[in-house]
Formats: sequence, C-alpha cells, structure tokens
Amino acid sequence: MTPFQVFNFHPVMDYSGPLATIDLSKGYDHSEEALELRGAGGYLERRPNIYTSPLFERKRFIHMGVDIWSPAGSAVFAFDDGFIWGFRNNDKPLDYGGTIITEHQYNGHRLFALYGHLSLRSIDGLKKGMRFKKGEQIAELGDRSENGGWIPHLHFQLSIAEPSEPDMPGVVSEEELKEAMLRYPDPRIVLGPIYI
Repeated sequence: MTPFQVFNFHPVMDYSGPLATIDLSKGYDHSEEALELRGAGGYLERRPNIYTSPLFERKRFIHMGVDIWSPAGSAVFAFDDGFIWGFRNNDKPLDYGGTIITEHQYNGHRLFALYGHLSLRSIDGLKKGMRFKKGEQIAELGDRSENGGWIPHLHFQLSIAEPSEPDMPGVVSEEELKEAMLRYPDPRIVLGPIYI
C-alpha cells in the first residue's frame, strides 16, 4: 500500500465507472483519417512501432502513464488540492504538446503529476506556484495540431521524485524499466480502477 491510497481523489476527466480498455500493444494509426478512440489504458503496456519520432531513440516503448481518450476540448480536473509545479509546450513531433506538472503533499510525501497532450490555451497565463482546489478544472485536451500529433487524449503520469523540467519520460526502454517503476508508480493509485 502506498501512502496515497487512503485519499478520496477527484476524477481527472468526466467519466463514470471503468472505461473500455484501449490496447495499443498491436499498433496505432497516426493518420489524420484514424478513427477517434474512446476509453483508457496503458500503464506498463509495451507499444512497439508507435513511438517513431527520434525523441524515443528507437528503444523506448513501455508506457509509464495512463491514457484517457476523449474529444479535443474536454475538461481536465485536479485530482486533489495542489499547485502548479511547472508547465510548457513540449512541441516536438509525438511529444506531449501542452504540458502541466502539479505538486501535491501527503503526510510529508511529495507527489508530482504530469498532464500531457493539453491545449496550448491551457498553459496560457499559468504561473509556477499557482494553487488550485480538488475538482477544479485546470486544463483541456488539445487537438492534433497542438498535442504532439496524437488522437486527442490525456496522458496522466505520477512521479514520487521531483522532475528536473516540465516533462517526464512517458515511455521507457526495457533497460530503464525497473528504475522507472520505482519513480513512476501506477497512476491508478489516484485514478482508481479506470479501465478493466
């Protein structure tokens, strides 16, 4: 049991009950004509042949967050009280686009959360240290032109270690996995059983 599991967190998006599981282990269609996806999934999922940008060094493909697919413009909420640790536009191809990292405190433990693939409007006017309340809307999903080129979705990832910049590796290599699992716990400790 982690020190965070005793808290009653607010959903990060508007959904009720477990969502359909989206399995990307067999591939992903990057084309503009690709069908929209609805559902969630991804923690520790191996996704070969998806991360084709040089950003992923042809070896990073194990997913360290949970993805929640929903239309561009969908509201994104704070799961608990906290503050803005950092934000930026990670604008390389297949990167996060609009990105916010929040910080939260639980019984002396710091927890960081990355919200990725947001609209650029979501990061306009933000300041480091800005406080927000549990359940407050803090962002919205971006479209393909601003979210790294992906079908609209939220990449939600946790870290128990402070990031060095407004970014976290959303996928890691087999060699990095053991250490990454210690640093980036399963986001379902906050999200609950979001997918089956």
